[in-house]
Amino acid sequence: MTAVTALSADLLDAALAAAEPMGAERVAELDRTEAFPADACRILDELGVPGWYVPARFGGALRDHSQLVEVVRTIARHDLTVAIAHAKTYLGAVCVWVAGDPARAESLGARIRSGAVLSWALTERGHGSDLLAGELTATSCDGGYRLDGAKWPINNATRAETVCVLARTSADAGARGHSLFLVDKDQLAAGSYRPLPKVRTHGIRGADISGIAFDGAIVPAGALVGRPGEGLEIVLKALQLTRVMAAGLSLGAADRALRLTVRYVRERELYGRRLIELPHVRHSLGEIFTAVLVAESVVMFAGRAAGTLTGEMSVYSAVAKALAPTLIDEAVAHCGELLGARAFLSTVYEHGSFQKLERDHRIVGIFDGSTFVNRHSLINQFPRLVAGWRARNRDDAGLRAATDPYGEPAEPGRLELFSRTGCSLVQNLPVLVERVRGDAPESVVRLAEHLLQRCDRLHDEMADLPPQGVAATAAAFDLAHRYELCVAAAAVLSRWSTEPARPELAAALALLAARLGGHRPDPAVFDRLTDELKELS
Repeated sequence: MTAVTALSADLLDAALAAAEPMGAERVAELDRTEAFPADACRILDELGVPGWYVPARFGGALRDHSQLVEVVRTIARHDLTVAIAHAKTYLGAVCVWVAGDPARAESLGARIRSGAVLSWALTERGHGSDLLAGELTATSCDGGYRLDGAKWPINNATRAETVCVLARTSADAGARGHSLFLVDKDQLAAGSYRPLPKVRTHGIRGADISGIAFDGAIVPAGALVGRPGEGLEIVLKALQLTRVMAAGLSLGAADRALRLTVRYVRERELYGRRLIELPHVRHSLGEIFTAVLVAESVVMFAGRAAGTLTGEMSVYSAVAKALAPTLIDEAVAHCGELLGARAFLSTVYEHGSFQKLERDHRIVGIFDGSTFVNRHSLINQFPRLVAGWRARNRDDAGLRAATDPYGEPAEPGRLELFSRTGCSLVQNLPVLVERVRGDAPESVVRLAEHLLQRCDRLHDEMADLPPQGVAATAAAFDLAHRYELCVAAAAVLSRWSTEPARPELAAALALLAARLGGHRPDPAVFDRLTDELKELS
């Protein structure tokens, strides 16, 4: 089997389609027995996929974060369980990439390219996403640090050779009281750690969702990632990258759901006609496809922005992770309505692929910060987002690079906990609307202008919102969701503003205008997209 030496989603897609461990029957059997997809992960190793988890500057293949999104999306298109199980290694390594020690990063990168499996141990029983409440401790001692406590539930905690652990190193330092450690299990004394049992889950049943407990495990001082007390900051910056990657899982799930649904409605006959010829089916498919296009536009922009608008990634990552899984959950549910009973049967139609896909995808919205967590992150940034909008601040060079999929990948800048400049993409919305005024059909211009007005009004509402603490109001979360839609509108316009007559642009703007309120879309804009889906296989 030839390794993937240059990114080609089509090449990877074809290789996985031909691989027996990725076949629908085999995937279904592993799901029923809750068995880990070891053979499929081995094939991904042979194809060279681990190289895409390592940035090029550290010896890997990854030059643009959108490339990683495409790799993960392609794997998820065949099986979400495999994608989640294999890509966890990137999550286990990303803090080393962010911490920026070149020698250490290159060494770890070489290990990953050789097949090393990593895990990221952040959460603890009873604390969930409240990482500050973590109780696992790392105490300075002769020879390094002593680890005591447990992390749970953790993906790949048992199968991983190396675990990146967030541990409390000070009882009084607040956010500066946690540090990160790269723990190699084979270097720990016997009996100083133990795996916690695999957790039974509704979806991704074969994944290694388990935990790890430490009891006096001594790790060398060199296991420290970054400096003491920097653990939480490094994690929060790393999440800005992993959240975009996780949103790529949603795109793969959407691809799979659409393929299964389109194939069924093309072949199934009702009332003497194929289902895809029925008006309500055409309309539903068009809306589903449009929602996927919107999610794709946001996620792929965020992937490119990691290298071109790096300082604003706290905004793009939160939006991508909150919006894409939500849109795809809805799209998958609508696909299920078209499939009828076949959406629920576990042995009929592609060996029950759809019901597994639907179960598996529900976890994506929780990974690396739930929708709630990501919207709260946006709420905390409202003052800067409003200031950036009113000043019309824009990084024009970064925007040009982020919207050019064929441009040279940029060397990432510095990740920031909060964007200092707001959101260049949204702040460019007036320019994007002006761009389509001259060339787009009148209906598209009206949609773009409506979205601009809604976006302007939204920023006024954000400005009027009182300061929000940990317990943000329901009104604040509604504003955050509407801000996501404004980001999506700008991403869509950026993608197609040079081709304003494309039906995808009209449909995507109509969907977003309807969700932001004050507009009832013309059903015909969605129906026109169904013709493109007829050829999907």
